[in-house]
Amino acid sequence: MRQWLTEIALLLATAATPAASAASLLGYVGQCVPFARAASGIDIYGDAWTWWSQAEGRYDRGHRPRVGAVIVFARSGRLPLGHVAVVSRIVERRVVMLTHANWSRQNGERGHTEQDVTLFDVSPGNDWSDVKVWFRDSNGLGSTVYPVEGFVYGHSRPVEGLSGRAPDDVGALIDAYVPGGGRYAVR
Repeated sequence: MRQWLTEIALLLATAATPAASAASLLGYVGQCVPFARAASGIDIYGDAWTWWSQAEGRYDRGHRPRVGAVIVFARSGRLPLGHVAVVSRIVERRVVMLTHANWSRQNGERGHTEQDVTLFDVSPGNDWSDVKVWFRDSNGLGSTVYPVEGFVYGHSRPVEGLSGRAPDDVGALIDAYVPGGGRYAVR
């Protein structure tokens, strides 16, 4: 019940203002969809995996990351409802950072927002169709490869402050390119 009330409060707050502040979004606890909608300005509702088809004809879509774009994870065995996240920073052509909600556990609970986590393109064609995501429990990239539909590009600017003041680009590159690097690197 508490989580539901928190989501409703976030939705009301973001509906009342053109763009929610990054500080309020980073304190959000709930599902990925309301977070991505508020952070990106992309006005799509429903399960995360439906965003790709819902965006057709309403928003530009593509297979290259841009800051503020929403990445749409396909529905899979591990993600039966898919997942959406907002690109917060481009590190290099195969490594970006995401800001998203409801991925890793924090204090034993899911739903919290995470800022500037590593996303690594592991697709054979370098087309962002398969990715690995940084996972708090392993303190590095998880071992699961997730299929991705693509990126949905909004019409407006994303919320200021999606990326932190001092994101760890080097840590993101270590996560991506050094086997086991994230588990041992000091952050």
